[in-house]
Amino acid sequence: MHKSLIALAFFAVSAAPAAADPIPLADIGARVEALSPKVTAWRRDIHAHPELANRETRTAALVAAHLRRLGIEVRTGVARTGVVGVLRGGRPGPVVALRTDMDALPVLEATGLPFASRATGTYNGQPTPVTHACGHDAHIAMLMGAAEVLAGMRAQLPGTVVFLFQPAEEGPPAGETGGASLMIAEGALATPAPAAIFGLHVVPGAPGTVFYRPTGFMAAADQIYIDLKGRQTHGAWPWQGIDIVSLQAAIISELNTVAARTVDVTATPTVLTIATVHGGVRYNIIPEEMKLTGTLRTFDAAQREAIKKRIEATVQNLAASYGAEAQVRFVQSGPVTYNDPALSRAVYPALVEAAGDGKVDQNARPTTVSEDFSFYQAKIPGVFYHLGASADGVDPKTSPPNHSPQFDVNEKVLPLGVRTHVLSAVRWLEANGGGR
Repeated sequence: MHKSLIALAFFAVSAAPAAADPIPLADIGARVEALSPKVTAWRRDIHAHPELANRETRTAALVAAHLRRLGIEVRTGVARTGVVGVLRGGRPGPVVALRTDMDALPVLEATGLPFASRATGTYNGQPTPVTHACGHDAHIAMLMGAAEVLAGMRAQLPGTVVFLFQPAEEGPPAGETGGASLMIAEGALATPAPAAIFGLHVVPGAPGTVFYRPTGFMAAADQIYIDLKGRQTHGAWPWQGIDIVSLQAAIISELNTVAARTVDVTATPTVLTIATVHGGVRYNIIPEEMKLTGTLRTFDAAQREAIKKRIEATVQNLAASYGAEAQVRFVQSGPVTYNDPALSRAVYPALVEAAGDGKVDQNARPTTVSEDFSFYQAKIPGVFYHLGASADGVDPKTSPPNHSPQFDVNEKVLPLGVRTHVLSAVRWLEANGGGR
């Protein structure tokens, strides 16, 4: 070969980036293990200082300060109190996102933990106790830990990791916007733009297990608002008014049959629940107005629309039979949490690395709880998975569920959550062009 051609060939080989060796699992595991006491301490501190949706100011400040100490680029005030961190690896490659939620719930804690919440807040204009009854305190701590582990391996990272610390996953207060949809609207998936996103949630389950499914994993959720107007009267003379107390009872009874008697529940899970009833001020006065709220959970778009029409028709027909007026409206909390099939398959080995053989179920049953992570999945491929976090020796079927006053997280699963975050991001970057 001519010397000039040899030189050109050598230059071409030298100029091309060398393939990045996979980051060893042992290295990741050692870093996570060393960090575990800090992750536990963060979780307990956040648990003791919960904040409601769109009010996560202390939490956001804690997160932002932590990311800045790690040398991660930070944007604050996204979707009111959200924090976006950008970690640029030392090797060229694509962009992946990891997301967590930060808000607590208007629930009075009854766990008896030494770091139990004593916080109070205001929810829709009413004073309320506040606690992390859904596990978001653990989620925040685990992603803070993952950020520290990944920042410590910055030079080896073949690409960029975006950290999304999101407010208001449980839904913003009345009259406000928030959550994943507002994060997206305010640029959380831009500059840089991730090509994939991963997220997790602690739930009752055998501690140390991971479970998810491709396609529809968690339900679409609609909030239901029903306003009834009758004619107020003395409780002793109900015939002189329009008794909307009896009307609301009839509405609840009839709506309870919609999912149970008009939907083929063997085809797709469906749940319709009326959860609150407000009206009246005195034992012997039938009120003029009452308000009901509830939730609809579905997996099929066409079925969802059909059930909403049936709800509307049921309420209006019953109201007309009583001579009352009714208004029904729906607010969608989020679409189906849809795990991209190809990405679901691709992330499975990384989750097995994190949890161990026999600990990952990639064909879990769908669940009728919902997650606004689904808004991100509507924009880019994503996978959302669950971590079993029941107490040792407790049957998950009897473990206190998320949103209950007794809900708690087995802190032994915190390192697992850090590992799943780190490995899902690292292995995806390595497999999708990082330095190759």
